[in-house]
Amino acid sequence: MTLAIGMIETLGIPAAIEAGDAMCKAARVTLVGYENTDFGRITVIIRGEVGEVNVSVAAGLNAVIRVNGGEILSHHIIARPHENLEYVLPIHHSQEVEEFHQDIRFPPPLSP
Repeated sequence: MTLAIGMIETLGIPAAIEAGDAMCKAARVTLVGYENTDFGRITVIIRGEVGEVNVSVAAGLNAVIRVNGGEILSHHIIARPHENLEYVLPIHHSQEVEEFHQDIRFPPPLSP
């Protein structure tokens, strides 16, 4: 199954970092990275299941507007990207980020 791609383009580094943080906290997604194009335009890119990416992008958009001077320039979700995108865009899932995509495991209760 192909993982969806979620993207939020912001103006400025603080807004992008806040968006990425909120996106990762809101759903089980993997932060692929930040792309700095020009003039302070930074795109935050995530991957995950379609439903998780939808929740994550919504949380990221809400987070950007809380940043002083934060501005959303663009956002988009691609539910089923073509496999060729893996080769031409920096959206691949690597072993370096695998540890961040694991389920959260809570310790067992102390009392039986």
